[in-house]
Amino acid sequence: MPFDPLTLPPLARASWLLCAALSLASCGSTVRLDVPPVTVPMASRTAPDTPASAAPKPTPQASTPTTDAAAAQARAIEPSDLQEQRLPSQEDADSYATRADTAALATELAQNLSLDRAWVWSVLSQARFQASVPKLMMPAPTPTAKNWGAYRARFIETKRVQAGVDFWRTHAADLSRAEETYGVPAHIVIGVLGVETLYGRNMGRYRVLDALTTLTLDFPRGRSDRSAYFKTELGAFLLMCREQGLEPTRVTGSFAGAMGWPQFMPSSQRKLAVDFDGDGHIDLVNSPVDAIGSVARYLAEHGWQKGQATYFAVTPPEPSRALDTLLTPDILPTFTPAEMAANGASLSAAGQKHTGLLALVQLHNGGQAPSYVAGTVNFYAITRYNQSSYYALAVAQLGETVSKEVQRQNGRKLSSN
Repeated sequence: MPFDPLTLPPLARASWLLCAALSLASCGSTVRLDVPPVTVPMASRTAPDTPASAAPKPTPQASTPTTDAAAAQARAIEPSDLQEQRLPSQEDADSYATRADTAALATELAQNLSLDRAWVWSVLSQARFQASVPKLMMPAPTPTAKNWGAYRARFIETKRVQAGVDFWRTHAADLSRAEETYGVPAHIVIGVLGVETLYGRNMGRYRVLDALTTLTLDFPRGRSDRSAYFKTELGAFLLMCREQGLEPTRVTGSFAGAMGWPQFMPSSQRKLAVDFDGDGHIDLVNSPVDAIGSVARYLAEHGWQKGQATYFAVTPPEPSRALDTLLTPDILPTFTPAEMAANGASLSAAGQKHTGLLALVQLHNGGQAPSYVAGTVNFYAITRYNQSSYYALAVAQLGETVSKEVQRQNGRKLSSN
């Protein structure tokens, strides 16, 4: 019978592996106990200019996945002293399986989430550091002035508008059902999906496991530390995979761990995603119908008010203490239309009739004069999806543009019959 080191007691097995490692090292080789799967990094969203990362990291290199189930099982349950004896090869330099903080993270997540520690470790040991992820989290090294006109042009453009028209025609009934169920208009859902992923075309190619582990254990220095947030999302991702029967190493998304047509983070997917197509499971990657219902529910849960506008046209007062007063709350609706007028802002006729609170939203245009809108509680709800007034207005205006184009094309089609 061939010799199998996995049958040895733990201490004997550790000694045998250490001797084997030293023996191979003398021949110019190393013992490879962890061979994570290959991943090809690519950002899903428009990335900022590549900045300098905190500390230099080794460049990830591809490796061959292991097919030895017994070795994989042994790796998942090996004691900490054996983990410390691992001698990684250069190809494994980016593997999280070789790090003590990964083992500690596995223990912490398993305890906090009531998950099996061996399973959590078996998943995290397959994660790989992605050098581009910390870089993409950093602000541009030479930031440019905010420019609403340039930002808008990225999203309200011919290809995206026509893709939105096609999507609307295909899913008109589902969009209507979502509006009826959650109160969120079709054009807003259209705007979110168009800005986020161009209707499913750009959902990201990072392994979510790699992205979230990298941001948990190697969050870049030089900006406010959000590693705790990403640790929470990593835990939510593990729970999501267990609940939905997903293979953690096969789920892909953005460099920040957002997934699917609507780019939901794991915690949002667990709490707010819905099975809107009624097939018995939630799938935001392959089901645009689930994505429609989930976006509508997300906005409804974050304060969307049925029947209210998203924003109104407004002319701000001249630079003054009154303008400062109106801008101080930023995007949080704070003022009645009468209070806006009392501070010198001139609202559109529709804005003057609005019964809710408003915010004076300022959007810079590079070196030109800023643009302004009066944002409602629904404008604010969109910023809960992405905390940017530029994003919220792009969503609203893309949706409006697609809606007008659908009506125009329908009218042209009807007139030609």
